[in-house]
Amino acid sequence: MLEGNRDKILNRLKAAPQILPPAPPVIAPMPDEALGQEQMVEKFQNLLAAQTGVLHRVADKDGVLEKLTEIFQAEGITKALATTDETIADLNLPEWGKGNGFEITTHKDYANREDYKKAAFDVVQAGVTGADFAFAESGTLCMVAREDMPRLPSLAPIIHIAVLPLDRLVPTYDHMVRQVFDAGAPPSQVFFITGPSMTADIQATPFKGMHGPQKLYVILRES
Repeated sequence: MLEGNRDKILNRLKAAPQILPPAPPVIAPMPDEALGQEQMVEKFQNLLAAQTGVLHRVADKDGVLEKLTEIFQAEGITKALATTDETIADLNLPEWGKGNGFEITTHKDYANREDYKKAAFDVVQAGVTGADFAFAESGTLCMVAREDMPRLPSLAPIIHIAVLPLDRLVPTYDHMVRQVFDAGAPPSQVFFITGPSMTADIQATPFKGMHGPQKLYVILRES
């Protein structure tokens, strides 16, 4: 009897119409994914400007140094703290500074972390860094923390100047995730900068420059 019931159930299942699951929806790419290079530059510049950041576009190493000179002179910068990452390594900023009346130091010039922190917060007027990525979708810079890219030069001085290679400007945050986190061991920290520092802690009123840089300059380097 039980065997007969089982056969009936199996036969009914076999005879039932086959209902296939619906095909997955076709997801169109995000609009920012389709941006060309010049469109990315324009969008990044506009969104950066909306956060009071300033973009300067230059052709090469010499253009970067000329623009740095202009910014230093305009802002009255005499002392700056620089990273040593590959993006700005060829600028040789300490030597450039000596030839132009500026004192440029790096974390390697300090005997201990306390001296380094004091310089970052109390002595220099600017931090000069490279940028590992920038996102056109939000006007955001991205730095991957490591020995040659410490955080303080971009977070402590009142002015932050970032040098961004043109090929590091990508449409969206996802491009960085794929390159950084899918490549192996993830970094200890990744930090993002969208314009000068801003807080709304006091009476919910947005205020820029309360903690950290009051101004952000980005030098977009084509080669």
